[in-house]
Amino acid sequence: MTADPVSAGPGAGPAGAGPASAVYVAAPTGWTGKSTVALGLVEALSRRVERVGVFRPVVRAGSDTDGSGGRDYVLDLLVAHDAVALSYDECAGVAYEEVHADPGAAMERILERFHAVAAQCDATVVVGSDFTDVGNPAEFAFNAQVAANLGAPVLLTLGGTGRGGAALGAAELATLASVTAEELRAHHATLLGVVANRVVGGEEALAAARAAVTLGDAPGFALPDEPLLGAPSMGELAAACDGRLVSGDGALLATEVTGVVVAAMTLPHVLDRLLEGAVVVTPGDRPEIVLGVLMAQLSDGFPRTSGIVLNGGLELPPQVGRLLEGLGSTTPIVATDLGTHATTSVLNDVRGRLTRDSPRKVATATALFAAHVDADALLDRLALTPSATVTPLMFEHQILDRAGAALQRIVLPEGDDERVLRAAEVVVRRGVATPVLLGDPRQVRARSAEVGVDLTGVEVVDPRDPELVERFASLYAERRAHRGVDLDDARALVVDVSYCGTLMVETGLVDGMVSGAAHSTASTVRPALEVIRTPPGVATVSSVFFMCLPDRVLVYGDCAINPDPTATQLADIAVSSAATAAAFGIEPRVAMLSYSTGTSGAGSDVDKVAEATRLVRERRPDLPVEGPIQYDAAIDQAVAATKLPDSAVAGHATVLVFPDLNTGNNTYKAVQRSAGAVAVGPVLQGLAKPVNDLSRGADVRDIVGTVAITAIQAQEQEEGRAQGRGQDA
Repeated sequence: MTADPVSAGPGAGPAGAGPASAVYVAAPTGWTGKSTVALGLVEALSRRVERVGVFRPVVRAGSDTDGSGGRDYVLDLLVAHDAVALSYDECAGVAYEEVHADPGAAMERILERFHAVAAQCDATVVVGSDFTDVGNPAEFAFNAQVAANLGAPVLLTLGGTGRGGAALGAAELATLASVTAEELRAHHATLLGVVANRVVGGEEALAAARAAVTLGDAPGFALPDEPLLGAPSMGELAAACDGRLVSGDGALLATEVTGVVVAAMTLPHVLDRLLEGAVVVTPGDRPEIVLGVLMAQLSDGFPRTSGIVLNGGLELPPQVGRLLEGLGSTTPIVATDLGTHATTSVLNDVRGRLTRDSPRKVATATALFAAHVDADALLDRLALTPSATVTPLMFEHQILDRAGAALQRIVLPEGDDERVLRAAEVVVRRGVATPVLLGDPRQVRARSAEVGVDLTGVEVVDPRDPELVERFASLYAERRAHRGVDLDDARALVVDVSYCGTLMVETGLVDGMVSGAAHSTASTVRPALEVIRTPPGVATVSSVFFMCLPDRVLVYGDCAINPDPTATQLADIAVSSAATAAAFGIEPRVAMLSYSTGTSGAGSDVDKVAEATRLVRERRPDLPVEGPIQYDAAIDQAVAATKLPDSAVAGHATVLVFPDLNTGNNTYKAVQRSAGAVAVGPVLQGLAKPVNDLSRGADVRDIVGTVAITAIQAQEQEEGRAQGRGQDA
């Protein structure tokens, strides 16, 4: 049974009664992980509405040493989300001092600033205060009053563990939830749901916690304890022990630390005690420990450590410093004047934060929330009206969600590229696909350690593996025998990562390939044309870009592959582009573009487009297609009403097919740069199995998105093959 939508509270003020458009995240104690819940809510809302707002009624200024620049780190995290277009200052309420000095005046100021945010947004996530890091009844009462005055139902967040790490049982969580919910009612606030966060134990403990915090029709959820989210960074540890960086890459001070290893014994015993992600603490006069730990970083047989702290005010001998510099070691080494016991005590007391500068934590937190909270059921209680537009961020969420529905194995041949390594980690943490990297495993692992990437869950395949080389060489020689390729030629070629990755796709070892971050388009496409080829009924391999405009997504084809397609090839491109659009939830209405509309112009180029349009209608009579047609008549309803008033496509086109590569490539780049559109692609189409090319300027986000698209193509092709087998049966 679906619960009724939550209405605004009795003190809602300008928000009025009716369905709420804000959610208030509050907690009765510290260390509950409100930031994880708030971030998950922002992410969930960005899938449903166009304009997401965030608001922090009471902000806590950062310190001079935590890298926050004096800003509230929770609010800073949330305003950095792509769905939030407001500035930090717009989303901040009042300072703690203002609440203590005059609570009434502070409340008025909070209401004023909240309504300024809400007026610009479709939905707003409000994150309650944390005056202290211990339970404070007066503080929670203030948050309940704020929530009631804002008309925002409360998503209550409870900590499954205390600050010391002691786990709360289901009975304790049930009591805490009941008492806190009663406090909300006493202050006329409405309960939306309850999240028990940082729950220790397996699925049984999570199920017990969910049941314990479910109160009436207010749903309960439980998130498992994730040590990474509370792990401090090397930079935070350095600040805590008053340390200074003496070697390594300063950028890796952002790397999370998951434990402390005190290295006061001989090197063999230290190596036995290394932990994944740990920091090693050793006196500065033990260079053999430092060198041994750094060597372990390069080995497959040892965990990857996050850094080294030299204690006792003793720095490494200059000879060792020169050795490290010559080796190009990037592992951060920090020196402190504290002794071993004091250093260890200080480091163990540091608790990390979920901040905007930790992409690993952000990806982990959003994935954790999505996996354990039924966001749709929760947001349905708010009765939000979904946006009629599709923003670039919404489209990105759609493809990431679809890709994650059935994990595909996607090979990334450029396993030594930092962007590819970082993308592989994100793909795993967000549950988009199962990435497979190509490269020498030792070199790939060493490179990942250099740049601070965790490759847990990522398979690394050596393209020079003798078994693979022989298998692939035999297949390639067979496929290319008509070109005079023998087995020796094939052996020399298939160790190339582009060919190896393509052959992995063809043989079913993986479901798709994404390459091009460090290789040309030809290097990616040529092996696919030679090995994978096109399926029956398709003669032309082409490409599309998804052009994500502020309010919709259009499909442009072909902007990357075919320089001067014939009429038959244009028809192939149109049919393939329409199928690609449909596969990604875009209703295909195809415009065959030309410099004239209808019969208004003449010439060989117009004739080619007219013939291509005829061929499309012949092959796909069910497909809405118009051509020749000019770009403005294709997408602008007012122009269409003048030029082609009776067309079902004109003014409403979603798939735009360009007459040649020169026109298509220049147009997509002009729209991308001048209209601020996000161009996703090129997405290759017409191959029997999915292979996609990256721009050599691709960033991590581009790579993750292309992996998701490739995974969806693999899903679609598998479904098509399954249907074909069913029909044959």
